[in-house]
Amino acid sequence: MKIAVLSRNEGLYSSRRIIEAGRQRGHDIYALDYMQCNVMVETNRPGIFYSGKPLELPDAVIPRIGASKTFYGAAVVRQFEMMGIFTTVKSMAIVRSRDKLRSMQILSKHGVGMPKSAFAGSPSEIKSLIKTVGGPPIIIKLLEGTQGNGVVLAETINAAKSALDAFYGLKANILIQEFIKEAKGMDVRAFVVGNRVVGSMVRQGAIDEFRSNLHQGGVAKAVELTSEENATALSAAKALGMSIAGVDILRSSRGPLVMEVNSSPGLEGIENSTGINIAETIIKYIEDNVSMPHRDEVGA
Repeated sequence: MKIAVLSRNEGLYSSRRIIEAGRQRGHDIYALDYMQCNVMVETNRPGIFYSGKPLELPDAVIPRIGASKTFYGAAVVRQFEMMGIFTTVKSMAIVRSRDKLRSMQILSKHGVGMPKSAFAGSPSEIKSLIKTVGGPPIIIKLLEGTQGNGVVLAETINAAKSALDAFYGLKANILIQEFIKEAKGMDVRAFVVGNRVVGSMVRQGAIDEFRSNLHQGGVAKAVELTSEENATALSAAKALGMSIAGVDILRSSRGPLVMEVNSSPGLEGIENSTGINIAETIIKYIEDNVSMPHRDEVGA
């Protein structure tokens, strides 16, 4: 089977591991820089060009779309979908996951537990927003932030007002959330493939750091999910239409609360902490879902 990993850098841990796993299972798998893919839109004849030539189509693609390239990357994935190519993560799911507000609205509609969250377009609403989420302290997030960047903990009303004024002054879109004190800087990452959680780890933030992201100095170790946490992770991924997802959960006094659902979850932390070959699981998922031949028609 020909499988393309849509990645800007095949040397990154996640891309490299997926390619290794695919080759070990006998597939022709390779990295494809999605920013070098040119989309051709024509009536009943969608096409993709690469380096000026029509792209030889793979049987499946694995999107690893960077947050800063969401719009273009999702457009390329959508083009593959229109050409009948199987993709492990749908373009719409990528778009939904990258918009924190939209994803929280969808999760709310499907009854998935989450921290109290608020959004407003005017600084005049700051006091009422802080009160709505039960703060201070409160968490302030840039809607475009990733890996813990663009996230601020405001421990007092004055600190919250100062941070919010600064963000609004930069015309940034922000989300305000309640601070889950009992989580103690720890969260759980559940890695979903298909209709099951294939691996999970607990991430603990560095000393005096409320963010648990590994990129912010956090550490990880394997953890067994409760049945409620497992169900929450699967419900969150399903609500956003994701077959592969990293679901970040806070352990609160009222049960598991979803912080974020990642459409391009990293493999390094989860594989190293659990010892599970997540990359191979992704390849097996493709094998189970791609029938050959599968491109008998082109459609939207």
